[in-house]
Amino acid sequence: MHFTKMHGLGNDYLYVYGEAPEDIAALSQRLSDRHFGAGSDGMIYISPSAAADFKMRIFNADGSEAMMCGNGVRCVGKYVYDKGYTDKTFLKIETLSGVKFLQLHVAGGTVKSVTVNMGKAAAQPERTLSVNGRPYTYTPVSVGNPHAVIFTEAVDAIPLETLGPAVERHPDFPGGVNVEFVQVLSGTHLRMRVWERGSGVTMACGTGSCASVAAAVKNGYCRAGQPVTVQLDGGTLEITVSEAGEVTMTGPAETVYEGETI
Repeated sequence: MHFTKMHGLGNDYLYVYGEAPEDIAALSQRLSDRHFGAGSDGMIYISPSAAADFKMRIFNADGSEAMMCGNGVRCVGKYVYDKGYTDKTFLKIETLSGVKFLQLHVAGGTVKSVTVNMGKAAAQPERTLSVNGRPYTYTPVSVGNPHAVIFTEAVDAIPLETLGPAVERHPDFPGGVNVEFVQVLSGTHLRMRVWERGSGVTMACGTGSCASVAAAVKNGYCRAGQPVTVQLDGGTLEITVSEAGEVTMTGPAETVYEGETI
């Protein structure tokens, strides 16, 4: 099987053109292992679509299927353009959370960055849950997948590896949840770290960045219609949430290497 390892701000997946095999859960677990496999946050399969230009399916490192990945969809755009599957620079990509619209930014014949219309973000009023006897206030946000955004004054001091999974598996979230810890640096600049449902700690999360800005707008930290820079462990994304809740995301997409496995 041929695959291409790609990343968006360090959020890395193994990309394959074709339909996912029946043993995809085990395959994704095996190849995603960073010691005994290729090493990734999961696998993404790309195929033709009857509803859009292409379809993407996302499988996490634990074998579960994800609804959407913002960093992943940017890499899908780069994959299909750079490999000659399309010559379009405006693409529609089918995902489990609906069709996403991509504008490819090309230089020197290859895609350097991608702007994605992520659809609407639905931010709800703040709620509080108890984790290990301590209360945490969070903003529930849906960006086609569920997020719990927790604002903090010192994001780098958060015990992400322990608090992240405790929130993800909290009884309030029977299907699990993506968890973002966000520090407001200014009205146009957020610092965010993420625990992704099914993958754990990742260097970046596109939908998580969108959810974080939507939550910041909801709580008055940022303004609707104003581009916001989200600083992640792997780099930065630019996110804008309109007055109507429509979200656009711009960020890079990079190819790491081509590989084959048997």
